[in-house]
Amino acid sequence: MNASPEELVATICFGAAVFHTFCTKFFAIWAGKFRQGSLAENFLHYMAEVEVVFGLWAGVFFAYLSLSHNVDYAVKYIESVNFTEAAFVFVIMTMAATKPIMSACTRLFFGLSSFAPQKMQTSAYFLLILILAPILGSFITEPAAMVVAALLLRPLIFVRGCSSALRYGTLAILLVNVSIGGTFTHFAAPPVIMVASKWNWDLMFMLKNFGWKSALAVGVNSLALYLLNFKELSRLTLPRSNYSSERIPFWMFLSHVFFIALVVKYHTSVAFFLPLFLLFLGWSDVTKEYQDPLKLREALLVGFFLGGLVTLGQLQQWWIGPLVGSLEPFSLFLGATLLTAITDNAALTYLGTLVPGLSDVSKYVLVAGAVAGGGLTVIANAPNPIAVGLLKDGFGESSINPLKLLIAAIPPTILACLCYWFL
Repeated sequence: MNASPEELVATICFGAAVFHTFCTKFFAIWAGKFRQGSLAENFLHYMAEVEVVFGLWAGVFFAYLSLSHNVDYAVKYIESVNFTEAAFVFVIMTMAATKPIMSACTRLFFGLSSFAPQKMQTSAYFLLILILAPILGSFITEPAAMVVAALLLRPLIFVRGCSSALRYGTLAILLVNVSIGGTFTHFAAPPVIMVASKWNWDLMFMLKNFGWKSALAVGVNSLALYLLNFKELSRLTLPRSNYSSERIPFWMFLSHVFFIALVVKYHTSVAFFLPLFLLFLGWSDVTKEYQDPLKLREALLVGFFLGGLVTLGQLQQWWIGPLVGSLEPFSLFLGATLLTAITDNAALTYLGTLVPGLSDVSKYVLVAGAVAGGGLTVIANAPNPIAVGLLKDGFGESSINPLKLLIAAIPPTILACLCYWFL
């Protein structure tokens, strides 16, 4: 595993970024010791933002390239990085979080939960979001499903002073369920997209080998969380959502669906969906009487996070590739699950396609481990920063504790692993 100086520095920056994600809470606490509005307080709050971590360390790496070579060399490297996924997540997150889309989703889940007995409607609403929204990710893409689920859960769990155990448990289950819930199809989950065309995995292959197992894991994970927090959840009432406070014309909803469908269909073409997004911004301004302010800041931060992740991540092949190629199926399965926690699972499966002579069993366990471990950390799966960005204010001034999130995500991850390995 010989590495170039650039690869070594990129790996150091990558490791520093991973460590930084686990230190964001301490930066937030430290910031509270300085005068509000001071330069020190603002800087430490900036360092405490999970979404800026990888972009920040990618900037350090860019500075290294500029100093060790020149700025032109550093710019050429940045031009070689594929930022399509980061741009797509930014666009789809902004579109899916609009008032017409969220109003329709809120009414859908309220309507479905109304079929349950009155005393069980809040519980039904909670379970439907955690089960159906992640599975919808197989069709509307995982980032869009994460936006919908996070915004629906926010008024129910994250702004009501619920217990820390329920908040971390809900977030952990959401991240795990979205990661595995996108495996019904071959075109929605980033780690599957990376391998589907190269390994000839089609819709029937995904349904037979992943879909039904994922559905079982999603359902059991959600039900287990509900039963463990039954007393607290039974005291909650359905939230009064701003999204259902007024009627949105059906044509308005259809116009947004039209834009989202085009972006999803052509999600690999930045040259198409970015101009389309600009057209969408214009349409949103024309129809602003039916809109809330767009969540551009949140989406930009998530895009910045993913951009930094791929900038550093693509130079990790020198050690991940040989490691993946040297493992037996069971070791590869466990290794992929654990490696996913410290690197994006799509990057991991992409590196698997570069390993020559990988057996069919090894291909399956690599992807299974990558999606099973996709909820362990913020960086494990591309949609995870979306949930963190939308829900972090529900965890207090110290933001989300990555260690608590990791601990909460271990049980549902183990269940997903058991389903993929034994079924």
